[in-house]
Amino acid sequence: MIARFLKWSRHNLFGKPFDILLSLTVIPGFLWLAYQVAAWTVTTARWEIIPESLRILMIGIFPAEQAWRAWVAIMIIAALLGAALGCVFAFRKRHAAGLLLVLAAVIALTGSKDLTNALLTASTIAIFASGCAAISLIPLLRRALLPAGFIALIAIFAVMSPPGAGLWGGLLLSILLTLVTSIVSLPVGILLAFGRRSRFSSMRWICMGYIEVMRSVPLIMVVYWIWILMPVLAPQFGLADVVRGMIGFTLFYSAYVAEYVRSGLQAVPREQTEAARSLGMSEFDINRSIVLPQALRVAVPPLVGNVLDIFNTAPLVFIIGLTDFLRAGQMILANPQYGDRTYEVYAFLFLTYFLVGSLITFVARRLETHLARGNR
Repeated sequence: MIARFLKWSRHNLFGKPFDILLSLTVIPGFLWLAYQVAAWTVTTARWEIIPESLRILMIGIFPAEQAWRAWVAIMIIAALLGAALGCVFAFRKRHAAGLLLVLAAVIALTGSKDLTNALLTASTIAIFASGCAAISLIPLLRRALLPAGFIALIAIFAVMSPPGAGLWGGLLLSILLTLVTSIVSLPVGILLAFGRRSRFSSMRWICMGYIEVMRSVPLIMVVYWIWILMPVLAPQFGLADVVRGMIGFTLFYSAYVAEYVRSGLQAVPREQTEAARSLGMSEFDINRSIVLPQALRVAVPPLVGNVLDIFNTAPLVFIIGLTDFLRAGQMILANPQYGDRTYEVYAFLFLTYFLVGSLITFVARRLETHLARGNR
């Protein structure tokens, strides 16, 4: 192990004079920075603010007596995410053993303080594992994944709506916004991509104009204008701020999804569609059975990366008064009792965003490798 590390270091860090100079400059600076961060984390930081404010960070100003609704929504999301990961990762026995260790650690660490939340967390992890195992072991279930996603979103809205959608917040709001935008923008983007390739010039120009307009303006402007215009254009609906924010995100990111799908459509060989037409297939059947599956295979990696962009831009909903994960942290710091805990709160926010973003990036790379292996 040590010999392998020394060999790797000699070839990658000290192989050339410039590499030696760069390594001798960067490595000591990185080690010093890592030491300072670790020393502050262990000796100086006061982390008790995180467990004391965890409910605000997770669900915002959602009523505490209605927290069970948030747990139900979290479990539905866990099942949906587990099913999505099951399409990429093969569920093995060692994964089950690792999850059992995580469950035991969660109960051991938090059970003595809050047994109810510990059991709910363990149940969420178990549901996540069950969804992943079901999709991985029964491939036929993958065909129902997209309809199941829409059903899951409807169930989440039904469970979370009674206390009022304006009370949604925290990390749960950021994840819900990401899920809704990612799932709903996919069919909308597919329709826009096909519309841009339509034989009808009016349809083609409308779709092209929509895509170019959305890609030419910032997201914050789209969200703000949807928030302003919806009560004017459709006052009879009385949509909540969170719904208007989701509509703005969906309209904006649908244009980017359309471009990703269009790049996949262009990658499909024209000979295949011509051969399908010669067999008497209709355009709808050609697009549904031949063109779209291959286009999505090409477009899936950037589409997964688009999910990361949505999650990272979720804090923009503060402009319409919503309490997302970042805003929840700022609300905690607004309390004079915690005014001196800025570094601790923002370090926790940074770590959470980093972990979620790293997970999405890892899944995107594995998915790209999985699809590339399927092409060979």
